[in-house]
Amino acid sequence: MENNLVLKGEIRKHTGSKHAAKVRESGRVPAIIYGHKKEPVSLSLDRHNLVEGLHHGHRVADVRIGRKKETVMFKELQYDYLGKNIIHVDMVRVDVTETVSVEVPIELKGTAAGTHEGGIIEEHSDHLEIKCKVSDIPESIVVLVKELGVGDSLHASDVELPAGMTLVSSPSMLLVTCSLVAAAKSTEELEEEVPAAPEVIGEVKEAEEEASGKEEERK
Repeated sequence: MENNLVLKGEIRKHTGSKHAAKVRESGRVPAIIYGHKKEPVSLSLDRHNLVEGLHHGHRVADVRIGRKKETVMFKELQYDYLGKNIIHVDMVRVDVTETVSVEVPIELKGTAAGTHEGGIIEEHSDHLEIKCKVSDIPESIVVLVKELGVGDSLHASDVELPAGMTLVSSPSMLLVTCSLVAAAKSTEELEEEVPAAPEVIGEVKEAEEEASGKEEERK
């Protein structure tokens, strides 16, 4: 893991939706730090620095509050209704030597053999949950797809994890498949699937004439 992201936190003296809205308007994000049997701390973080750190794959950060420093792991990010902007961050205190469970994005590497046979690669999950030391949390986990042929698939159990890491996700969790692209049907094929309209109309007309004849006989 690279050097921890360093964020400057400011204590929030007031809580509630109205105050949180003002915090966001000032370019900061409301947040909370908890865990390790210590009192929770409500604070705010600079939005730009936070987003940049997350974009570069940081899962752990050093949050400085005045002269104090808290080493934390991002536990939950809450987004607005559009799923675009972070509106709140939950962070849990950690020790760099302790073992934690964390979700890490997967990174597909290589060109699947099946793509040369008309197949396409489909990603069914973009992350894996693993257990490792805080100091060893990777930015991503590489998943090799070079040997994947048409009809083949990769599951969580197929991924070779770096030393010191164990899988938490279900071993049967589907990650990647390689399948053929369904050929588009021609206009002629589609027309053959539709019942011929004249035949249907003819059957209806014959039924009507037969009913009319029976009516005349009764008269």
